[in-house]
Amino acid sequence: MNTKAIRRIAGLARPAVLAHADWSVDARKRWVARAARTTTGGYVALAPEPVSQLDDFFDRLSAGAGAGETVFAGFDFPLGLPEAYAVKANINHFIPALARFGRGHWADFYTPAIKPDEISIRRPFYPDKPGGTRHKQLTDGLGVAGIDDLRRVCDHPTDLRFAASPLFWTLGGQQVGKAAISGWRDLITPAMRARSDLHIWPFDGNLGVLLDRPGVIVAETYPGEVYSHLQLRIGAPNKSKRNQADRRDDAEPLLKWAADNAVELSAALAADIRDGFGPGADGEDRFDATVGLFGMLNVVYGHRPPGDPRDRIQRDIEGWILGLDPDRLRPRGA
Repeated sequence: MNTKAIRRIAGLARPAVLAHADWSVDARKRWVARAARTTTGGYVALAPEPVSQLDDFFDRLSAGAGAGETVFAGFDFPLGLPEAYAVKANINHFIPALARFGRGHWADFYTPAIKPDEISIRRPFYPDKPGGTRHKQLTDGLGVAGIDDLRRVCDHPTDLRFAASPLFWTLGGQQVGKAAISGWRDLITPAMRARSDLHIWPFDGNLGVLLDRPGVIVAETYPGEVYSHLQLRIGAPNKSKRNQADRRDDAEPLLKWAADNAVELSAALAADIRDGFGPGADGEDRFDATVGLFGMLNVVYGHRPPGDPRDRIQRDIEGWILGLDPDRLRPRGA
């Protein structure tokens, strides 16, 4: 079977390499799971590895894909800005704004405010560290009515999960704000400047169109969203991804999904899944890296729509989470 044929069998065009990175402020907790397309158009999925150096991350993925091929990379940090903030900042499109952040008039953008009076449109992340901080200080500093105004539409709760943390808030277990800072400043923006073939979904087009191009396609993911797509138990209220036994309980559905979709698992990944990714503190990170990868494959195979936004605000400014069904979102205040 020739390369053109194996790139399009069913669903979307099949990239040569898929990669999903579970992201963290702590570089030691960043893990990436990869899948490589086989000669028959299927995939072999590999055990998660440390993300390692960021300056050549996409180069390494592209080298593994080969010349003229496509890499599809997912990251579980936000890609996009809440509409209310974008209006205040006079931003009409996320990608050009991302290129400006950290430079010139936006030099302080990535420096979290230490005190409430340091919060501004051009310095929106808060606080630098815990202690005597409240959401109201952030909302007052940015001139919005409430904390929900600093959530994008895709951050709203669904019938299966709570609302995501607001983008510019830097505290809490997820540390969404600081994850966005490291992802945007240290990975995505330098790659945008270095590579003309890097495209970010959905801002640069619908996923089907982007995957037909050679180069690197980047998308925002959320493993917590994928749990229900793969019918995993880990999303239940009495389960925790931090618990090895709970992760092990989902070995059967993960292995079944791979078998049903002819995704070959490396021996190391199959062992990891059966063992619940081990007792170490990195078990939850490696678990989510793998779940996110399977979620991306689920979209590429056509089992789940990517969620290409039709609304201009989501398409140009706020972005979207890969595979999120807008009909599952609950309105604000529900």
